[in-house]
Amino acid sequence: MTTLLVFLPVVFIQEEAGQLYSDIAIAVSASILVSMLVAMTVIPTLSARLDFSAVIDHDGQHSRWMNAINQCASWLSANRKRQSTTLLATLLVAAAIVVFLTPPAEYLPEGEEPKTFASMNAPPGYNLETMMEIAAEVEAQLLPLVGADPQAFERGELSIPPMKYINMGVSAENMRIIAEPVAPAHMEPLMDGLTRVYQQYPGMRAFAARGSIISSNDGGTRSVTLDIAGADLAQIYDVARTLYREAESVFDNPRIQSQPASLSLAQPLVEIRPDWSRAAQVRFSTQDLGYTVAALTDGAFLDEFFMGDDKIDIYAYSQQSGTAPSLTALPGLPVHTPIGATVPLSSLADLQETVDTSVVRRVNGRRTVTLSIIPPRAVALETGVEQVRAMVQRLRDQGVIPDTISISLSGASDQLQATQQSLSGNYVVALLLVYLLLVAIFRHWGSPLLIMTTIPLGIASGLLGLALMNAAGISQPFDMITMLGFLILMGTVVNNPILIVHQSTENLRAGCAPAKAVSDAVATRLRPIAMTTITTVCGLAPLVLIPGEGTELYRGVGAIVLFGLLGSAIVTVTFLAALTALVLRPQREESSPAD
Repeated sequence: MTTLLVFLPVVFIQEEAGQLYSDIAIAVSASILVSMLVAMTVIPTLSARLDFSAVIDHDGQHSRWMNAINQCASWLSANRKRQSTTLLATLLVAAAIVVFLTPPAEYLPEGEEPKTFASMNAPPGYNLETMMEIAAEVEAQLLPLVGADPQAFERGELSIPPMKYINMGVSAENMRIIAEPVAPAHMEPLMDGLTRVYQQYPGMRAFAARGSIISSNDGGTRSVTLDIAGADLAQIYDVARTLYREAESVFDNPRIQSQPASLSLAQPLVEIRPDWSRAAQVRFSTQDLGYTVAALTDGAFLDEFFMGDDKIDIYAYSQQSGTAPSLTALPGLPVHTPIGATVPLSSLADLQETVDTSVVRRVNGRRTVTLSIIPPRAVALETGVEQVRAMVQRLRDQGVIPDTISISLSGASDQLQATQQSLSGNYVVALLLVYLLLVAIFRHWGSPLLIMTTIPLGIASGLLGLALMNAAGISQPFDMITMLGFLILMGTVVNNPILIVHQSTENLRAGCAPAKAVSDAVATRLRPIAMTTITTVCGLAPLVLIPGEGTELYRGVGAIVLFGLLGSAIVTVTFLAALTALVLRPQREESSPAD
């Protein structure tokens, strides 16, 4: 029941991670509920039909290693000095693990696909013909690598890892390549190699990211997103370029993407500035004049209709200018006015050639440029967010970023903070539910507190196991799915301590001394504790220790639960035994005179 209750708060998590949490919560809760029903119905029926004489003849004898554990637990809880030493040592070790081994957090597991999405963004002024020429040169450089031997790259004969395939898309503003390395271990070198190819062309901005099955293919789960907003577009772009350069110096080879792709106000444009007094004379409203100018230039949107499953947009174009108007012909294009007269466009508006941006992004109504900074894989998202915040604050203190420019963090970095806050609240609710359930079971307010002391020790064991995995070369980030393991631990680590505390209480009521009561409880309950711990560890071991496609999603939560339960089993027969004997001793001594 404790395991079922800890999943109840998961229902109220509204962030993206909550969708992944709910799947785990439903699966685990359903399996535990069915298991409990089977244990209450099927198992008793089978026990009445099967022969357990071999188990009865065993007469409770333990194996050599179980006897050693029992003797160790009895020795640690034999007197007050050993009890106090055991408690102090365990708490110090657990505190050290939490302080020194808690890693910085990531948002969500990347769920990486074995391919990269590499984009090259052109500066203003490029056209489709020029981009097609560049794409042909890049294709000629990369095609010989398709299907090549990966060992050639290992030997240094190739500068870019071989690829299984190349998918290329080209437009007037950018070029995008989707590629998959022959050897999955060559993913990072492939992204670096494609970036170098792009940077051969002056003025190009290169960006490469891993594919992801969870987020967009632009590093969404590891992206520190900066929204730079203000009133002056030139000032916004200047700050964005400064932050771009600073991020490259703060991080070692970061991957940075900007929206819009070009951070330059050098796009050739023609501004049509209406003469409103002249427009009023011919009875042109603001909407009518704008609509007419659109029809004379890029086309005016009329409506849309569906042909089968295809949506088709309807645009109106001028008969004189067509779909590709000439800049020199624009001033003389005829405009039919509401009063029936036909006048040239130049009589209603002033046409000026200038340079500016071709794209104006607005977030919450404000002009905004967005920078998505993906730190190197060695830098966790939480650490990257702290470094970016420090970078922005340093530039503000130096006066580089004016007060008229606002900078806010969004995307994965913002979701990370929101999910952490939501999980913290769920931890508190889960602890309260577990405590109240234990109070109802024991009909006592103190005994559940003894049992729940193993929860933080189980969490420390999970953190230690995660650190050992990473030290052994099994990379596992400390993401939000991994943190779900702590919630599961709250409902599972209390199961073994319940056995010890309950049996110790029964032995104490039977007249045993506190140390003897605890020692006998450990001896009696050691076998079921060992059985449940070993079966759970063996069940989780393939998920945690055997790599495979998709295992990166839930390997972290499996590691936390596996090592947490393993550590909890150890502290149950050592720390908890000593603590129980220490707490029960005053109760026994106080009750002796009354007897």
